[in-house]
Amino acid sequence: FENLDIHAGRRIVLDEDHLFDKIVARGRGGFCYELNGLLFELLAALGYSVRRISARVYGAEGNLSPPYDHLALVVDCEGQWLVDVGFGDAFVAPLSLTTAEPARQRDREYRTTLDHGHLDYASKTPDGAWAPQYRFTLEARRWAEFEPRCAFHQTSPDSHFTQKRVVTRLTEAGRLTLRDERLIITEGARVTEVPIGSEAEWRKHLEARFGIDTP
Repeated sequence: FENLDIHAGRRIVLDEDHLFDKIVARGRGGFCYELNGLLFELLAALGYSVRRISARVYGAEGNLSPPYDHLALVVDCEGQWLVDVGFGDAFVAPLSLTTAEPARQRDREYRTTLDHGHLDYASKTPDGAWAPQYRFTLEARRWAEFEPRCAFHQTSPDSHFTQKRVVTRLTEAGRLTLRDERLIITEGARVTEVPIGSEAEWRKHLEARFGIDTP
């Protein structure tokens, strides 16, 4: 997951060929509209029954962002599954929508619950509380429906994507996250933050730890 094109002034194009070249051929990442958008094309090509869905992300005060603020997937395969490779530090295996039981993945718990015709995805915090992450319905959406919100996140100073660079990926032990001013190494419950003192040092981490040499 990364938002480097936004900060490099490169327009994000929701097109299968363009994203295949960027993500697969050139080893880059992207944000939800790109990562889940391309995953949709792969799953559909493999014969899965898959749909794009619109999600509204919960803010710190419990408020919801506008529709189409996040693109996720629902796959029908011996039940219904929420699939999402574009939401940062989230579940890593498909999340069942046909059971109310929480799923435990990599020492964390996740669940979906039905609320007045909508579904809420939540993760459990270290203190045992459930933190809602986003709200969605099962209605299938077209890729083009996400374009206005995708454009907002590329250009608006109100979007958190335009405010700071972020690159993050899973590791066997946890997660690596590179922000403008620090590298965050998460290994289980242990989190190590390494300050970054220069742009040259930042780019060195980007290439060495994420394999990206042209941000």
